[in-house]
Amino acid sequence: MSKAFVKETDDDDDEAWEIASAIPAGSKNYMTPAGHQRIKEELLHLIDVARPEVVQIVSWAASNGDRSENGDYIYGKRRLREIDRRIRFLTKRLDLAEVVDPSVHHGLDQVFFGATVTYRNQAGAEFTVTIVGIDELDPLHGKISWISPVARALTKAHEGESVILKTPLGIDELEILTVSYPAPGGVIV
Repeated sequence: MSKAFVKETDDDDDEAWEIASAIPAGSKNYMTPAGHQRIKEELLHLIDVARPEVVQIVSWAASNGDRSENGDYIYGKRRLREIDRRIRFLTKRLDLAEVVDPSVHHGLDQVFFGATVTYRNQAGAEFTVTIVGIDELDPLHGKISWISPVARALTKAHEGESVILKTPLGIDELEILTVSYPAPGGVIV
């Protein structure tokens, strides 16, 4: 098959990833200090460790001769493109990042970015969530993005208040039980 018909780049994947993790128009990419540090560490690891290792493997595989059937070379080049794509993505995210320290709200009972909120829904189930940046979200560990419907419903409400959450199943009323922030100098994990 002619190279003219072979897709060499994964630009469609880049676009899909950027759309899926898009920051709302006119908004900033809010992050906690811990989230910003994790992304920076991942970027440095890719640049200083992962990429040089793959470059070395690709260089070795290229020196073996025929590249068209050389699995190490083909896989290495593909892995190199993936690493470069991730480096570009992380660099863009860090360029747009606005680091917000939630400890400045320590002692307040109002919900803002970085708050850990315990709430009860109409069915009586209690949930504890921490409102974090888009790049930090981990729903299985109670970290929800500040743009999520739950976070938007909770934001700016006070402890003891109830808020309305519109869901695909209808309207749910959430009662805010507790609001907390890390102590100054503390770290959100």
